Amino acid sequence: MRVGVLALQGDFEAHGRACVRAGLGPAVEVRTPAQLEGVDALVMPGGESTTISKGLVRTGLDAALRARIAAGMPVLGTCAGAILLSRRVQNHPVPTLGVLDATAVRNAYGTQVDSFTSPVDAGALAGLEGLQAVFIRAPRLEALGAGVEVLARVDGAPVLVRQGHVLAATFHPELTDDPRVHRLLVQAG
Repeated sequence: MRVGVLALQGDFEAHGRACVRAGLGPAVEVRTPAQLEGVDALVMPGGESTTISKGLVRTGLDAALRARIAAGMPVLGTCAGAILLSRRVQNHPVPTLGVLDATAVRNAYGTQVDSFTSPVDAGALAGLEGLQAVFIRAPRLEALGAGVEVLARVDGAPVLVRQGHVLAATFHPELTDDPRVHRLLVQAG
């Protein structure tokens, strides 16, 4: 599986390194619809969701991504990436891809100075025990649709969810040495 990382804004280089740690090989940086065609799965990084959303529209990647995700391409969105996958956004809404039946509440955990790390409650999903989640201006996912499975929570709130081949994490798994969240991308395919 050839994995791409959306490289319009955000720490896409850290996700590239995380893909290597996860055994997914070197990631391809994706900035155009033509580059998207060359990958089998995509990571959408955190960053500033308004900036990334505008970049998606400007480059035509918004329509290309919707089509590829509808056709079954696995995708992992982290932090801002999770916002951009969601159907609805609160707290300064931005245009999204609308492929995850959830409401993303932007900056729900506070500002940059409110950043924190927390262990997740992996619930019934084996293999995520002890996972540490790094939250930076993180969104909260609410109003999950019936088809959205919660894979991990922090303080009762969903922080890692899956709907078919769409994965969303409200935290930054690329900022730890733990490759398990990125490995879920292969399992989603």
